[in-house]
Amino acid sequence: MKANNGYLTLTIATIITAISLGAASAASKESSSSTPQQVFDGMRQSFQAQKAKGVHARYQWELSGPNGGQWWIDVNDGTYKMGKGKIDNPSVTFVTSDKDWVALSNGTLGGKWAYFTGRLKIRGSQSVARKLDEIFP
Repeated sequence: MKANNGYLTLTIATIITAISLGAASAASKESSSSTPQQVFDGMRQSFQAQKAKGVHARYQWELSGPNGGQWWIDVNDGTYKMGKGKIDNPSVTFVTSDKDWVALSNGTLGGKWAYFTGRLKIRGSQSVARKLDEIFP
């Protein structure tokens, strides 16, 4: 019983820390003036072809907000195509706001925090979703 109590205390402390960090991240993300289109344009320069070898994945973004819209990336064995709009049969779909996507991309909002608080929804393969960070660091 005491081991469970210690675990519960540790879990609560971890959650409180995450909430505190998330609040700081949320405050600092408001100062970002980038748009989702600028984020996607920047991803073009960060593409790691060697990390995309053997990867066949289709990513879809559905972003709400004044600068929102739909974007997609199709990764195919070391190459990619990117565009606006919808892609057929996405492997993963990210659903969030325009501001939160920018904050996620510039590191002022943590992905796990956004996911667990409902600010980021991920439909599809979690492992394919995580691969995106390796392909476009």
